[in-house]
Amino acid sequence: MTTQYDVVVIGAGPAGYHAAIRCAQLGFKTACIDKSQDADGAPAPGGTCLNWGCIPSKALLDASHKYVEARDHFGDIGITAKGVTPDVPKMIEHKAGIVKKLTGGVAGLFKANGVAHLAGSGRLLANRKVEFTDFAGAIQTLEAASVILAPGSVPVEIPPTPMDGDVVVDSTGALEFTAVPKRLGVIGAGVIGLELGSVWSRLGSEVTLLEALDDFLPMADRRVAGDALKIFKRQGLDIRLGARVTASERKGKKVLVTYKDGEGEHQESFDKLIVAVGRRPATEGLLAQDSGVNLDERGFIYVNDLCETGAPGIYAVGDAVRGPMLAHKGMEEGVMVAERIAGKKPLVNYDAVPSVIYTHPELAWVGPSEDVLKQRGEKVKVGTFPFAVSGRALAANDTDGFVKIIADEATDRILAVHVLGPQASELIAQAVIALEFAATAEDLALTMFAHPTLSEAMHEAALGVHGHAIHVANRRR
Repeated sequence: MTTQYDVVVIGAGPAGYHAAIRCAQLGFKTACIDKSQDADGAPAPGGTCLNWGCIPSKALLDASHKYVEARDHFGDIGITAKGVTPDVPKMIEHKAGIVKKLTGGVAGLFKANGVAHLAGSGRLLANRKVEFTDFAGAIQTLEAASVILAPGSVPVEIPPTPMDGDVVVDSTGALEFTAVPKRLGVIGAGVIGLELGSVWSRLGSEVTLLEALDDFLPMADRRVAGDALKIFKRQGLDIRLGARVTASERKGKKVLVTYKDGEGEHQESFDKLIVAVGRRPATEGLLAQDSGVNLDERGFIYVNDLCETGAPGIYAVGDAVRGPMLAHKGMEEGVMVAERIAGKKPLVNYDAVPSVIYTHPELAWVGPSEDVLKQRGEKVKVGTFPFAVSGRALAANDTDGFVKIIADEATDRILAVHVLGPQASELIAQAVIALEFAATAEDLALTMFAHPTLSEAMHEAALGVHGHAIHVANRRR
């Protein structure tokens, strides 16, 4: 039996469920296939982000940060807190409750918007047909005028460190520890490695991050990355750059890791090892040979700027296509595709995609780094403002970092903004809006900001682009 739909979406992560809901809102008969399940085997739409990534990691990051604040910093502001201890099982339970609430929320949104939620796996066939297999193994064929592929991504595995799900784990396993490991190794000092390393370091683990690259956070602005490295080392993270892992061996309840750097070969023993070297598109088994959709050598689905594949009526969005693997980027692509199926003509502005690392302090940026802009031959002017002289940051006892605004020398248009500091993930939204509306540094400088707020650092940095900052000495020009 074949069931007809206007739109079939494969995958209910942020890209997929946004696409499905918007399609239904636009009047299309829509189905969304998703294979995510919770620990009890029940459907859990929301993809990696809600189940094993963005949301659960932020729950543990927030809980562990609050613990450190209570243990180490409450006394600075006149609060005496004695005997503060972390309850890791309770933190894991809290995290699981948040995940269950949000995945249930997606299921509720499907119902409210009339999206048919099909729990199981989907495979694209030729001529816009989809093979749906439910959890019981029953197979059904769906036909649609349009199909949106949103399969998401999975952690990358590397041969030197095969994962056993116990001592050697991926990012998902690292969110399920029920006790603090005495010594924790993390392979990869990128976004995921830093966030997970921060969680367990705060809770008492001795954390070593082994990063194969010689540069720390090469995608970030050099000053931001450099200052962040100093802060993270001060917090106790042992970050070793140029350290390429070559082998690992399970030794009872520990793992022995071998790595090479500029000084030769070394070995370290850890109670737990997290492999956090990146993610790859989850496209295995997604496409029949005659589907008409092509993959590149890394498994990404070929699409154009409109997320169209080479097959008519077939689109792909989110982590499985070019560009950064960010939930919000996938969300915008999903909505764009739904709108275009309806005959509208929205576009995703890929020059205004924000990036965030949820350590403490947080790192956030939108637009290229100063070095990249200069390599392109751009002539720029820069304004910075440190949180160390922000009244709101001082009041909150949270003064690490700064805001950096980069503008075109000739037009004054803001090209990029980089933030290291408290609530950088929230502050960067102001910069994204500025880029979206092609604002100049002067536009931002002439905008009124509430006082006292962290946002004033953005205002002062914009003033600093022209040498007009009030609360910090301006650079001579």
